[in-house]
Amino acid sequence: MKRTRLIFSGSGGQGVITAAIILAEAAVIHEGMNATQSQSYGAAARGGATRSDVIISNDIIYYPEVNQANILVCLTQESYNTYASLVRPGGFVITDSKYVQIAKKVDAKQIEVPMYESVMAQIGKPIVFNICMLGALLGITEFLKPTSVMKIVETRIPEDFIQMNQEALDLGMELGAQYTRF
Repeated sequence: MKRTRLIFSGSGGQGVITAAIILAEAAVIHEGMNATQSQSYGAAARGGATRSDVIISNDIIYYPEVNQANILVCLTQESYNTYASLVRPGGFVITDSKYVQIAKKVDAKQIEVPMYESVMAQIGKPIVFNICMLGALLGITEFLKPTSVMKIVETRIPEDFIQMNQEALDLGMELGAQYTRF
């Protein structure tokens, strides 16, 4: 991998920023890469717009923000409408099929994944939606090992919730594996 630029976007309370932090830490700590992560919040802590930029590279990263993403993950319609134009030609837009209706024409592969509905049907707790999203991303792209991500998850959550998060990551990997690789 030379350099992958990602934008995670959604709404406050969905765990978008936590997912971005986990991904960046997994790349640095367990995969020996360089990574940056930056974030911005809307006016409201819960329900406001959130965005987190992640750059993962084997080389030095000089600028931490993403102007054109290789991969855009949108968990709300508002985030899709706002950030879809920031995807590089040939990149990927990954959306949750429950919350996002693809409307714009972008020069990117748009992948609708039923993450939220699958989490609710199989796990029953929306709190792991963001970890399922990470699993779907890894299932589609295969640019980091799921074990690296899970090692970081284990450092950030109480022990009682590790199994549920592992199930969510595995579920996301299954969902993502159905799509063409990055």
